[in-house]
Formats: sequence, structure tokens, C-alpha cells
Amino acid sequence: MRTALITGGVSGIGAACAARLAADGHKVITADVHDDADVVVDIADLAATRAALDRIGPVDVLVHCAAVIGPNKPMWEVTDEEWERTIAINLNGTFAVCRAVIPGMIANGWGRIVTIASTSGKEGSPQLAAYSASKAGVIGLTKSLGKELATTGVLVNTITPTVVATPMAQATDASVVKYLTERIPMARLGRPEEVAELVAWLTSDRCSFSTGAVYDISGGRAAY
Repeated sequence: MRTALITGGVSGIGAACAARLAADGHKVITADVHDDADVVVDIADLAATRAALDRIGPVDVLVHCAAVIGPNKPMWEVTDEEWERTIAINLNGTFAVCRAVIPGMIANGWGRIVTIASTSGKEGSPQLAAYSASKAGVIGLTKSLGKELATTGVLVNTITPTVVATPMAQATDASVVKYLTERIPMARLGRPEEVAELVAWLTSDRCSFSTGAVYDISGGRAAY
């Protein structure tokens, strides 16, 4: 039985991924700020994240979903605190979680890492400068890791969903959601379960020759 760590695993895409991988026979460990998580940790705290993941020990699979939408406002109105908090969770948190699990995967000769980025990280979304910038960073980090680990048996890929029906979408200004949804050719929001199906493949032995890649799941929105 393989062990899968799902950050942000209590709700939204993370919860869907936790359920899907559990159905595939994985031992699933959720990490989140919510009390219902198996491990309660704020990934913006790099030292606390390292300590928490050290206590968990080696894992075979990491699905990194933990994120915040950040401020919904023009970039020039974003405060220092709002910017720093968004980057701390979305980008620095990705760094901290990946750094903690990779040595064990290398030692085992097998691992799968999937980060959840966003089409906003590819295209940029108005009123979401901090979020777009942080998710662009996640894409770049994932591509770099894929190349660094390409001969180790550890594959690292990222998924770029458009708006998905999750609590994060509910926390986003309605005008922003409307703008983003209108740009989806399939004319609807994504579902967490649809993202989880892609994650299930990327974290399996069936995925064997793809690393450092960006997988679109946007109902046709993404232009590249």
C-alpha cells in the first residue's frame, strides 16, 4: 500500500483527491489548517511544515492542493500583508512541502508529485494579481523539479484548472468568477472530481513518461 499526502485535503479539490486515491487503495494522509485534517499545519510556516512532515515520515505520493485565492482587487490596491500572505501560502508553501517529501522519494526510487496551479498562472487574471503570480511560480517550480528528478523515479507534474466549484471559488468575488466562467468554452465550472481523475492517473504507475509537464483542465479555456 502506498501512502499519499494530500495538502488542503479537507475540502474542494483536495478532498476529492483524497477520496479518489483512497478508492485506489492508498493510505491517505490529509494536511490542512482545518481541525478535521490528519495533520493540522499552516504551510506558510516553513519550519512548522518541515516539522510536521518529518513526523509523518516518507510518503510515496504528494498531491499539493493547499492554497488561498488572495485579494480580489486591482494590483495597486493590494497591501503588503495581502501580497506576502498569498505568496507565503501558494508559492512558499509549495516549496516547503515538496522539499520535505522529495528526499524520501529519492531514497525509495519512486514517487509522484502533483501540484495544483491554475490557468491564472498561465494567463493572468484581472483582480487576482497575487494569486496569478503565485500560481505562475508554482508552474515554474514544478517544471524545474521535474527536470531535476527526471532520472530518480520521482515524477513531478502540475495541473492548471480553471474555476472549479469549491469553497475557494465561493470566496472569490462574484464578478471575478463571472469573468472567468465566461471564458470557458464548455460554459460551466469544473468539478473537483474531474480534477481528481487526472490526479489519479498522474500519481499512478500508468504515468511513466511524463514529468515537468503542465496539464490543462479548463473546459477549453486555456490557449496553450
